Amino acid sequence: MESQIVRIENDEWHTVQGNDAWRAALEAGKVLFFPNLAFQLQPGEQVLLRPDIRDPGVRNISLNVDGSLKGAVGDAATQAALAVMIARFREQASALIAALLPFYVSALRLAPTSYRPTQVETRTQSWRADDRRLHVDAFPSRPNYGERILRVFANINPDGAARVWRVGEPFETVARKFLPKAKPYVPWQARLLEKLRVTKSLRSEYDHLMLQLHDGMKSDMDFQQHSQQETVGFPAGSVWVCFSDQASHAVMSGQYMLEQTLHLPPGHAYDPSASPLAILTRLVGRPLYGLDGAAGITRASTP
Repeated sequence: MESQIVRIENDEWHTVQGNDAWRAALEAGKVLFFPNLAFQLQPGEQVLLRPDIRDPGVRNISLNVDGSLKGAVGDAATQAALAVMIARFREQASALIAALLPFYVSALRLAPTSYRPTQVETRTQSWRADDRRLHVDAFPSRPNYGERILRVFANINPDGAARVWRVGEPFETVARKFLPKAKPYVPWQARLLEKLRVTKSLRSEYDHLMLQLHDGMKSDMDFQQHSQQETVGFPAGSVWVCFSDQASHAVMSGQYMLEQTLHLPPGHAYDPSASPLAILTRLVGRPLYGLDGAAGITRASTP
């Protein structure tokens, strides 16, 4: 299998400039890896690198778009310091994406920024939530109608420990394996899930198929163990970028990471034909149901 990792040697955030090859690789589901692009902590921020700073009732600490902090414990000074650190990463991550992908900027929607101080290996989760299994990102309660999930990660581990991923086969290869096993989309079930508030909006056929791929990958232990994949350690002081709805990945180990998510609406990529929406539409052989007018998605008719 061709490597899904593209190594980029820039060591200063302000010197990164995108090019067509990197953009094509990213939109094909590859991971852009900056091994020397460190997020620098400011004096006094080292004390924020401890696992008990996270509220045990939540998975991660997050800084919302409005600047409010969620999921942290500690006094007002500690929470303010966390907000400042995470906001600084948000600014740098957003600037990095603007430099790499200027065509995206006007369309991108900012999502909360997360700080993940927990050691991956110690998390106890159900198989569906276990990110140590190869998967593509898809969320049961949040339909996105083909909107892309673009993520910037930074390893800030103070002890030098790498964040270790497994990166699997290209999206279309995976989709061809698991689509034949997918349960059919049933519009009335989607409407019922919305009415019961299991989903925040109507689950489209696209979202249904993405969840079927996510669950199919995670539940297939032969696939987890024997599919083509590579292991990569993202060292402390490095950054990596990918579309997490397209890059097949599993997070095996690591602690202390910052992550910024940005959402890209359908049709706003450099090559819309490379997106999961476009690939699934081609494989299914017809438009997928969802929001009216959203780049090849049409609303399901009432049966």
